[in-house]
Amino acid sequence: MRNLVPLTKILLTLGTAVWAIVLHRPESLLYLCVLELLILLVSGELFKNIKALIMLIIFAALLGAIEKVGGGSTEESVVAALRMLGMTIIFIYLLGTVKLQDLTASMVRQLKVPYEYAFMFTAGLRFIPDFIEENRAVSEAQACRGLAVKGNFFKQVKRYMSIVRPLMLRSLGRSETMALSLELRGFGGSRRTFMESVAPKGKDYVFMVLILLVTAAVIYGRVKLGM
Repeated sequence: MRNLVPLTKILLTLGTAVWAIVLHRPESLLYLCVLELLILLVSGELFKNIKALIMLIIFAALLGAIEKVGGGSTEESVVAALRMLGMTIIFIYLLGTVKLQDLTASMVRQLKVPYEYAFMFTAGLRFIPDFIEENRAVSEAQACRGLAVKGNFFKQVKRYMSIVRPLMLRSLGRSETMALSLELRGFGGSRRTFMESVAPKGKDYVFMVLILLVTAAVIYGRVKLGM
């Protein structure tokens, strides 16, 4: 699973999102989530990203609780939670097994996305772990300076607002550095090359056909069998 080219993994991610949207029974969505966990296990990304998986489960539970409080039935709440999980777990596999530069190359070469848009998408993904790390560093620095951590919800919100300002300043500085670096490297030129080959191979075509067949089967099962 790790050796598939980015295009195959992108199609698998999109296909999984379609499956999660089409399926509407709790058992079917649960099977989909189990399938995605198996994909993470086979690719070696399950235990590496256990914290991210736990956060997704917590968020899904909150989403289901909101659905329940909003007047939905228990089944509808479970479906909402499982659907969210089914659409997001696979992104751990995509982002954990694909280099961002290869993802950009695949979007430009195979999907014919303009390079500027592909770069903006992958650059945003690249900023996420940096932003999380900076958030942790700022929090620890303020805690070392005696900033109170404990308190009620409103005190926690006030404390977090004191973190937002330095985070924004550091993010702006990082953006300016990136903009200068891109300008010096001739960003926006007419000719562009990529170091790695992201062309699909034989097994990639097999997986692509399998994804299309499963998607067709899921849609058929939803329409004819009410899956």
